[in-house]
Amino acid sequence: MAEAQFRTPKGTHDLLPEDHVFMTYIKKAVRHRARQAGYKRIETPLFENRAIFERGIGAHTDIVEKELFMVSSKHGTDDDSQPEFALRPEFTASICRSYVEHGMQQLPQPVELYAIGPCFRHDRPQKGRYRQFNQFNFEIIGLKDASLDAQLIQVLSRILEDLKILDRLCLQINNIGTAENRGAYVEALKDYFIGKERNLPDLDRKRLETNPLRLLDSKEEDTQILLKSAPTLEQFLNDESKAYHETVLEYLDELGIAYQPNPGLVRGLDYYTQTVFEYWDESTGAQNAVGGGGRYDPLIELLGGSNTPGIGFACGMERTVWQMKQAGIKPPNKDQVDVFVAQLGPEAKKTCLSLISQLRDSGVHTIGALGEASLKSQMRLADKFGVRYTLLLGQMEVKEGVIILRDMAAGKQKQIKFDTAVPAIIKLIGDKNLDTYMLKDHMGEEDG
Repeated sequence: MAEAQFRTPKGTHDLLPEDHVFMTYIKKAVRHRARQAGYKRIETPLFENRAIFERGIGAHTDIVEKELFMVSSKHGTDDDSQPEFALRPEFTASICRSYVEHGMQQLPQPVELYAIGPCFRHDRPQKGRYRQFNQFNFEIIGLKDASLDAQLIQVLSRILEDLKILDRLCLQINNIGTAENRGAYVEALKDYFIGKERNLPDLDRKRLETNPLRLLDSKEEDTQILLKSAPTLEQFLNDESKAYHETVLEYLDELGIAYQPNPGLVRGLDYYTQTVFEYWDESTGAQNAVGGGGRYDPLIELLGGSNTPGIGFACGMERTVWQMKQAGIKPPNKDQVDVFVAQLGPEAKKTCLSLISQLRDSGVHTIGALGEASLKSQMRLADKFGVRYTLLLGQMEVKEGVIILRDMAAGKQKQIKFDTAVPAIIKLIGDKNLDTYMLKDHMGEEDG
């Protein structure tokens, strides 16, 4: 077998049919729960003005400093007023830009939106982390209420439960207060580390200067040891933030959602305020976090809108698929082939084309009229496809108006009239197993 001359770019992967089955299953669960809770689907461009991510996510976050995929125009310009574009590293900033641009504040509030699609981060590829990856996002914009925080978490919880992986995950939750609370805490953290900088790894020493809160979720052991004696964010929360958090937890208790309070959880984006949460792998913790989110009340204003509260979450679909595979979950596969139509000779081949078309239109997954191989070779191929039934048509059968129906599992076959082949197959498969639909019945059911 010749070695492939071209391969996927580093940090990307082909989504092969066997994994698409998982992706389709996840999307179905997402759409189902979204409709139940009144969310409407939105799609934003794959690339945006870079400033949207710098303002919203934060200029000194890892995403903006190291991970933005820049988009260069083929037709360069000397005009400095032309914006720089970047592939979206996440959905929230783009969705909030859309909320402002399209005047969604005029709609009944809150506006509930969800998105499914690819995002891009120029990060060092590693297990479960790709440069192009897929997410689904839920956002509630326009109203601040602790019950919305709990309801949003419940929607994600229900999706993970539908996918049969909720019991593998643990909800981590924290309140990081207001921007003022965090500002005061950051100053205290900087004061604490005066004289201790030399004990910090290089990356964390830089974070201390640019984004000290990121020290809290540092993976470096030396940093974590130093943090044990450092002031905590909780000490700087105002009474309003503490009360808000208690109310969120009360609502989660009311909904029967298990959680683990985590004072060290801050999440890496500047726009977060108050509630933050993540779903961690029970066995490996944050290393294999599946998704998370939080409240981002300042974001709309940062992007040029009025003071508008919001909360949302993002869930990584590749990581969700990995968890499903680890749990042994096998989503239903509707791509199986039901019938193989084998033929021999030009007349048989021509005759069976309309038969294949009728079977497909009736909702039977059918392939056939392939090549010029012998019947024996075609039967072997039918076996490899795993079909339940094979229809065999040769020159003699065409003349006599008959066809041979073979049950592949039983290894038995019989001759039937050609005109009865379609109803005979439908009866064997069963009406409820036919893949039929009307376009109007499937509005909103797309797999994209």
